[in-house]
Amino acid sequence: MGTPAAVQEPAPGTALGRRLPLPPARAIAPLPRWTRKALPMSGRLIGIARKAERRAPVETLARGRITVGGGLDGDHRGPRYEARRITVIAREAWEGAVAELPADAAGLPWTARRANLLVEGVSLPRAVGGVIQVGPVVLEITGETNPCGRMDEAYPGLLKALHPEWRGGVTCRVREGGAIALGDAVEVLVAPVERSRTPPG
Repeated sequence: MGTPAAVQEPAPGTALGRRLPLPPARAIAPLPRWTRKALPMSGRLIGIARKAERRAPVETLARGRITVGGGLDGDHRGPRYEARRITVIAREAWEGAVAELPADAAGLPWTARRANLLVEGVSLPRAVGGVIQVGPVVLEITGETNPCGRMDEAYPGLLKALHPEWRGGVTCRVREGGAIALGDAVEVLVAPVERSRTPPG
């Protein structure tokens, strides 16, 4: 008897000799296996804010609308910067930063950070490519919101306190827009491996 012919394994991306179709370009990938362990996956929206122009007072809202091309309606920054239409900060991160300041900073409002959205009960992904959903709105994280000198105008030392562990929040592009309101559910859809940096000083 002759030697049996070797069985050829299907090539990657094929099944029984047929090439599998690629996923749609805008499809959101499922949560990877290498996502950070014990990641709180869901929370809620507890703050919405906008600024009509640079250095304008921050206006807080009970509800708002976010669009792919303009960010939060009425906010001056969203229409200008596609990669940072929306900025998001977590209550826990904000309180962690304020806790490092003197006791009289305890009442410092989250709007001093000048972010668009405040969430709680969820760990925001600390890497480019993370995806979160706020109500019907889907946001893709494009980077860390780097604290600027205006933080020390709000309270001396706040800039440094916000620097570690992405406490300053994240910048986002809008993948899907919609109406949002306080109390909306917040979910992490994609959480890549975290990226960290060395604090200043």
